[in-house]
Amino acid sequence: MPDIDIDFYDRESALKIIKHIPASRYENNELKKHNTGIYLHQIPVDKINNMSSIDYDVAEDRGYFKIDFLNVSLYKDIKNEEHLQQLMNQEPLWDLLEQEEFSKMLFHVGGHGSILKMMKPQNVEQLAAVLAMIRPAKRNLIGLPWDTVMTQVWIRPENDDYFFKKSHAIAYAVAVVVQMNLICEKISYGFS
Repeated sequence: MPDIDIDFYDRESALKIIKHIPASRYENNELKKHNTGIYLHQIPVDKINNMSSIDYDVAEDRGYFKIDFLNVSLYKDIKNEEHLQQLMNQEPLWDLLEQEEFSKMLFHVGGHGSILKMMKPQNVEQLAAVLAMIRPAKRNLIGLPWDTVMTQVWIRPENDDYFFKKSHAIAYAVAVVVQMNLICEKISYGFS
């Protein structure tokens, strides 16, 4: 079943206007509210806790379709769709990823400066691969040549280790590019 994530500047505002049922997940043998998942169709509900009464993995096996609504605060500085397109299409200063002070400010890659310094991504697909290598299933690829990484990084692992699908990794890499360009834009305007 496909996995859909939708990014929002303010997830809660969107949820207020959309009829939905929060997804649930097992944690320590107890059913808890899923951090981001919702159902937009009918699913059995735990009325006491106002959430699905079925763990999201079991629900998927039964044909229910979960969508993740995610908070992505970097969108607060996007002026409009044209501005977003400009930031997405502008080539970032890739070498900034090797600067710890800069990289630690970034969505999803902050705190992984040593991997960024080692791998030196120079395009969106390489940055997406770094995002995948941060996850347990693909850590073994860190430090390998890009040719090797790119032939192995998108192969689904045989074990249950957490990994990033290519579609998610590319989307997050583009978001990082947007954020990199936003930071540079703020600095540029701040000094002009």
